[in-house]
Amino acid sequence: MYVVWGDGSPAAGAELRDRLLTVTAPRLFAAGARALTVDVHDEEAAQAPPPMPTPEGEEPLAALVSVWIDAYDRRAPFERALAELGRRFAGYLVVESVYDDYGTTEYAGPRDWPDGERSPGVLTVALIHRPPGLGYAEWIKAWHGTQSPLSAELQPRTRYVRNEVVRAVTDDAPEVHGIVEEAWASAETVADPMLFFNSGGDPAVMQANVEKMLGSVNACLDLGRFRTATMSEFFVRSL
Repeated sequence: MYVVWGDGSPAAGAELRDRLLTVTAPRLFAAGARALTVDVHDEEAAQAPPPMPTPEGEEPLAALVSVWIDAYDRRAPFERALAELGRRFAGYLVVESVYDDYGTTEYAGPRDWPDGERSPGVLTVALIHRPPGLGYAEWIKAWHGTQSPLSAELQPRTRYVRNEVVRAVTDDAPEVHGIVEEAWASAETVADPMLFFNSGGDPAVMQANVEKMLGSVNACLDLGRFRTATMSEFFVRSL
């Protein structure tokens, strides 16, 4: 998975999206990519604010490029194609775990759109970190065993993919322990806390759900290093 940073503007995101889909993607396939997903912060994704804003003065997340290849140590041509974007990027070897997919929750039916077409709704992409002092086994137990089912109960996600980072594969890549992709039915779902926390229009229920979520999140994530962005999702080529 390759994280790409940018200036965060919808116009720049639209330009990046078009280049990724029309120029970079063919180069990745020519290099041997078996499958490709592109998530990008464009004008449609910008209709929903990220769950947490990027700190002032820091470059925000602009795109996430997921490439399935035969051998991670033969990735040079893929990185050359990404370098031609002229943007800062970092690559990570990950283990993918699809907790929920389209059609497995009550909030969306099975995927019925073709490769290359924008997925409906909006995606939130997050870079996550294990809290200081929390051991690896305890972290996985809290993230996978507690946070995942609790958030599935409290939030109307349509898809949820957990990518545990094995290690960085590019020089000077910032430390990241996990990359999370969560899909939602609409930008409004992300923008409205009543919808985002399954409150049913009841402020008391929303507050209770927020408190439950924060308690769980604080137990498994270093929120000081949490970085997120809203993105449009494109399954360019599925496995």
